[in-house]
Amino acid sequence: MNLEQLRAFVTVAELGNFTRAAEQLHLAQPSLSRQIGTLEQDLGAELFHRARAGSTLTSAGESLLPLARRMLADAESVRRELNALAGLRRGRVRLGATPTLCISLVAEVLGAFHAAHPAIELHITERGSRGLLDALAGGELDLALVTTSGGASTERFTVTPLLLEELVVISSGDAPPLTARDSITLREVADLPQVAFSSTYDLRSTTDAAFEAAGLSPRAVIEGAEMDAVLRFVERGIGVAIVPAMVMIERKGLRAVRLAEPTLTRTISIARVTDIAPTPAVDVMQQTIVRTAAALAARPEATTRLA
Repeated sequence: MNLEQLRAFVTVAELGNFTRAAEQLHLAQPSLSRQIGTLEQDLGAELFHRARAGSTLTSAGESLLPLARRMLADAESVRRELNALAGLRRGRVRLGATPTLCISLVAEVLGAFHAAHPAIELHITERGSRGLLDALAGGELDLALVTTSGGASTERFTVTPLLLEELVVISSGDAPPLTARDSITLREVADLPQVAFSSTYDLRSTTDAAFEAAGLSPRAVIEGAEMDAVLRFVERGIGVAIVPAMVMIERKGLRAVRLAEPTLTRTISIARVTDIAPTPAVDVMQQTIVRTAAALAARPEATTRLA
């Protein structure tokens, strides 16, 4: 017994005529008769009294009719639900990202995604990479944009590198340029007043390790700030900061210069739990992230490249 047979049965029962039912279903009458005959054979009972004047239901047919209508209605309900998901007319995406990515890549991604799929609920969590992976493992997130895979088991997570991004030195756009050259060395940066991030930032660990490896002691005028505060303090001319290049998107009050000797980079990756299949909405979000990352890397002035 299948849905085509049930649909044929219900149509004949409602019209009382095989010929008219075949026309409505766009079937040849012999095909319709075979479907009904196969259904009767499967059920072991005749469903219609066939006569020249038309066809009427047997007692078995009368018992089957409400059940068949319910089964067809349930199948249609399932079809609508699947179409809604496939068409992204409903759904939810829980995306996590680090603070630096929330004000750069994620802002670009959400703008594109929401414009294309306004009915999808979006939930954003902003944490450090380690906290995001913990939230992902705990079922709080569907996807996470992280800048480190430290502590992530390749068996538990699928971590896909997206971008390799340079760290740059930023200063106030109202102040003179830090250098007339295209880049500045870490040793030169160490002599400048700096606005330093909170010790909870992976970025802070990266820069501290670079200074220590070079035998340098940077001069911090402010320590422990979060990303938005760091950018505002630098805009006011309080000091300089080492930040990911993408945070400069639409920051007209800041000036950036590339860092050299050594060049510092970070890898941006997208992570999800390996053994949980993504919903259609999550799958499209992941595709949007990949496309947006590629577009950022393709910009002429880009200090990021595809990983």
